[in-house]
Amino acid sequence: MGHSQFDDASRERAAWNAGKQVGTKRPLTQKQIWAIRFFLDRERRIRDRALFDLAIDSKLRGCDLVKIRIRDVVAGPEIRTRAIVVQQKTGRPVQFEITSDVRASMLAWLERRGGTVEDYAFPSRIDHAHHMSTRQYARLVDEWVTAIGLRQEEYGTHSLRRTKASMIYKATGNIRAIQILLGHSKIENTVRYLGSATLHSVAITVSGTGIPVCADRAAR
Repeated sequence: MGHSQFDDASRERAAWNAGKQVGTKRPLTQKQIWAIRFFLDRERRIRDRALFDLAIDSKLRGCDLVKIRIRDVVAGPEIRTRAIVVQQKTGRPVQFEITSDVRASMLAWLERRGGTVEDYAFPSRIDHAHHMSTRQYARLVDEWVTAIGLRQEEYGTHSLRRTKASMIYKATGNIRAIQILLGHSKIENTVRYLGSATLHSVAITVSGTGIPVCADRAAR
């Protein structure tokens, strides 16, 4: 609901994005990933290390990441090597690999956490029967990036979602593979999501699609 310019109450309401940088958030570099892991290990923040690692590997939106249940990532006594999550935004399933380092951090956290397979992997700090809120997740990300000297205005939860996708794209140049990994319904969304910083080479157009890709990648 909007507010009239003559509504006195509205004059005291700060805009939701006041003081914030709106737009694409930067992905993390490999060096920054290890710096955050070192910080979390040093502080013995087992849950945060598992959450951070899974965010990087899964490439999920925050709303999907916080709703992961233990059953989504475990098979018997072990952490799955691959998991499938149905996205809240699109209703489409997306599959992701869970690498060995991430399996180790997830196992350490779930052994500490306890619970049943129906429980959320990352419970709310207020009510353990519910999942962590996206706001709490965002605050944690702000804390992590600030701890290693990054500006929180330039990084956010989408930085973690974009990180592995950007690395894979730079290594392969396969924009369609990234579309599948991110669970985008349209490849145009993937192109916009990767951003100009990743799509840094001379753009050409894929025949019949109108989608720009990097010229030096397209030849591969």
